[in-house]
Amino acid sequence: MNARTDTAVLHNPIHTDHSLSNAHLDALEEETIFILREVAAAFERPTLLFSGGKDSLVMLKCAEKAFGAGRIPYPLLMIDTGHNFPEVTAFRDQRAQELGAELIVRSVEDSMARGTVRLAHPGESRNVHQSVTLLEAIEEFRFDALIGGARRDEEKARAKERIFSHRDSFGQWQPKAQRPELWTLFNTRLQPGEHFRVFPISNWTELDVWQYIAREAIALPSIYYTHPREVVDRRGLLVPVTELTPPRDGETVQVRDVRFRTVGDITCTCPVESLAATADDIVIETLAAEVSERGATRMDDKTSDASMEKRKKDGYF
Repeated sequence: MNARTDTAVLHNPIHTDHSLSNAHLDALEEETIFILREVAAAFERPTLLFSGGKDSLVMLKCAEKAFGAGRIPYPLLMIDTGHNFPEVTAFRDQRAQELGAELIVRSVEDSMARGTVRLAHPGESRNVHQSVTLLEAIEEFRFDALIGGARRDEEKARAKERIFSHRDSFGQWQPKAQRPELWTLFNTRLQPGEHFRVFPISNWTELDVWQYIAREAIALPSIYYTHPREVVDRRGLLVPVTELTPPRDGETVQVRDVRFRTVGDITCTCPVESLAATADDIVIETLAAEVSERGATRMDDKTSDASMEKRKKDGYF
């Protein structure tokens, strides 16, 4: 290596070999496409869970590559709490229309009207109650496989999950009863009333997702990038000020430049302070992040009684 090259590397602490980076992303993309095609071949009534968030948009991009635009062989399913960010639901509808994909939306509010979901109090987050609405949608459409965008790096319970994750006739997950997935051989055997949750991007990380978004120029809802927003600092989280999440007594409302690392129910999803305006900017931020995506942004993950493992056993995504 000559002196000029040495100097260039020393002055660029995040210098990377783009050919190696692309090879890594190519391998992840290839695995995801393989799994998406395997679901189409192995199940009669699969669906792809589509929230309009970054992970589901990455999956949708891979599905488009796997089958072609307008030819995705399963419908998209969204479980709407009624408290989702409007920028995200509008983008969800737009993207489904662009792809010519069937979009099925089922609402927690409909479950509340049926009496199958009952809130402890009007201000309770509806996020955890999505499980009920999801199981009702599975019964309504007789889905036998639900493709989700969960990743193993997000949370400890999700790290225990197989790519093809079995659910019993009650929609429950039994982590100790999972079969190993050796040599990319997946368990697809079902008894009547059972179904699988399938996670094609299990082996991706948050950094992989953003590198892929940058490489493929995937459009996202605007709130993933920096924008000014009213927030309050609550136990180390920046809680967005909305009608659903008003400031509490003694809290000071501030306007900060923020972005969302993940999007979900307004009542439990927080932004992080950021000036990142592009996917490449976010890649650099993610390299330096010391707190996990959910740990930095989700209020509902801060309480032990709402642990992800318990929620998954009850039928959550």
